[in-house]
Amino acid sequence: MDPLDFLTDKQLLQFFCCSKTEMSCMEQPHTFLNQLRDHHLIPEKMHKKLIRCRNKAVREKGVYQVLDWVEAERPNSIKVFWNCVFRDHLLLHYPTLRLLRNRLLDGSFTFYENLPEKMEKEEEDNKKKASADGEEEEEEEEKKTGRKNSKKKSESAEKGKPSTSTQSTPSQKRKVQRVKNCSPFCKGEKSDIWTWPFYKIQLPVTCGDKEGMLIRNKLATGEKCIAVQGRWFTPSGFEEFGGKKSRKNWKYSIRCRGTTLGKLIQGGHLTSPDIKRRKSAQAKRALFLSNQSAGSITESEEDDNDEEEEEEEEAEQESEEGERRDQANTAGESSTGGSHCGVKKSVFKVTCGAINGVLHKDRFASGSCGKSIRTELRWMTPVEFLTGGSNLEDPSWKKDIQWDGKPLSLLIESKILVIHSLLCKCKLCSSTAKDRHDQDNDDDCFICRSQGSLICCDECPRSFHQRCHLPNVDDAILGDDCPWMCTFCVLRASQSWRYPKQMTYQEALTCRISDHQLECQYLLLCLYHADEEHIAVADPCINVRNYTSVIKTPIWLDRVVEKLQQNLYQSVQQFVSDVLLIFTNCATFNRDNAEFRGMGERLKDLFEREFKSTFSIQLQHPTASNSQ
Repeated sequence: MDPLDFLTDKQLLQFFCCSKTEMSCMEQPHTFLNQLRDHHLIPEKMHKKLIRCRNKAVREKGVYQVLDWVEAERPNSIKVFWNCVFRDHLLLHYPTLRLLRNRLLDGSFTFYENLPEKMEKEEEDNKKKASADGEEEEEEEEKKTGRKNSKKKSESAEKGKPSTSTQSTPSQKRKVQRVKNCSPFCKGEKSDIWTWPFYKIQLPVTCGDKEGMLIRNKLATGEKCIAVQGRWFTPSGFEEFGGKKSRKNWKYSIRCRGTTLGKLIQGGHLTSPDIKRRKSAQAKRALFLSNQSAGSITESEEDDNDEEEEEEEEAEQESEEGERRDQANTAGESSTGGSHCGVKKSVFKVTCGAINGVLHKDRFASGSCGKSIRTELRWMTPVEFLTGGSNLEDPSWKKDIQWDGKPLSLLIESKILVIHSLLCKCKLCSSTAKDRHDQDNDDDCFICRSQGSLICCDECPRSFHQRCHLPNVDDAILGDDCPWMCTFCVLRASQSWRYPKQMTYQEALTCRISDHQLECQYLLLCLYHADEEHIAVADPCINVRNYTSVIKTPIWLDRVVEKLQQNLYQSVQQFVSDVLLIFTNCATFNRDNAEFRGMGERLKDLFEREFKSTFSIQLQHPTASNSQ
């Protein structure tokens, strides 16, 4: 992770000021100076004069003078300076630059609020001001008395003379601080790095054998906040990346220098979008329900203060429970030895008769507690899932719900699924209407798969961030008393009367885009959801090297959304052409990369299939790809 993204210009300038001497001592600084000249950080004349210098001592002095000039004349370009000297070819050539960059990464450099030079300069200014005031007073006194005070004049003359005692007084020595490039803590003292000024914005974190950098403000807003080698993760995603997903509690799986994030949150050092964010999302959802149900949720929210006091205890219990499950999973794998139970999974595709669903391990509590099975329409407990899919007189959910052709009891016997105790007081086992209602919708955004403040559809189990849903959900809409339906549900409910008869593919393409905004938004949401690797979402020209040299007309999903919202499309054909161009560009650029080319082909197949279904295209007509 680039440390320059988290430092202000003032901090970078201070780091530059304290590193000039080290940089001036670098061996053979010609490449370093060439880099500065290429970025117009130093004048050509200064560069030529220093390059011709052969004496090592004179060259070191000259490099220091160049850096001094950069500090004085280019303070506003300090970030550009560090960006250009921290390039890979310079880091390989100069160990000094690698050392400086490592100091920024590990936080070993201490940023002082006031450097000693600045303090001494202020003292000198104060002394000059005081002496000037004293001289003015003497002049006024001389004018009044008509004679000079020879004694004061002699004293002032003596003060003006240089002497060894006046150049370094004890008071000045006490105020001079020596800049340290190591931890500011004494030996044996606990190094709470989350209190260091450098880590005001980010913290180094670990989970298992994986290391990353956590951005504090992104954690508080529920966004992807942990960066690992250019990839961004949510806390739960980083927990899975670190091999600790079975713990199901990232607050105690992710650590900062041996201290869990849960303890940092409890101590007020971090702000987390924990389950209370989910409660606020359900409070928003209550605005869409009837007055009676909204009132019942409001009454239950009055008890939130009492619940907050128990949250930390519950979190610790969940952490301990997660550790027990880790051990249970390991034991189950070793004892069973089968291929089915030897796989560590968090979701399982299950069936019961003709009904299909996905069982989520982290929501499972028992047969009647914990809505752990998600179907297309809603979340269900195993018993509810069984009731809708089994026609047997005496059904048993452990036997009749099948996973991979095996009964669910196999997962329970191997302790991959753990049944909660009858005395369990967790929210999954709670019988209150509010806790059960909280399980009706997804805990993650259906589009970006991250947590945070979500709005919940009243017709399906989907949840969304306001900015992820299309169209974006305004705050004004959240204040309405009417139920809120997502684009998926609105389209499904209106499909029959919007398209009473089938149309040809060409007829669909010639439709005005203003009459079919809903269909286009639905198709884009399908692509966003299916593109788990985000290969088609953002601008590839920024992150993909040499992309513009291969692709002459770049286009991506975010850009298509932007054009759709700005009414830049006149017909459905223009919209379809841009979307299909995304897949064409993907196939062209990744002709030697079968993995990414395959992802693009799957997204294209999904788009064509959903386009035919959405616009009620006759099956005998050609596909979208053939007609273009």
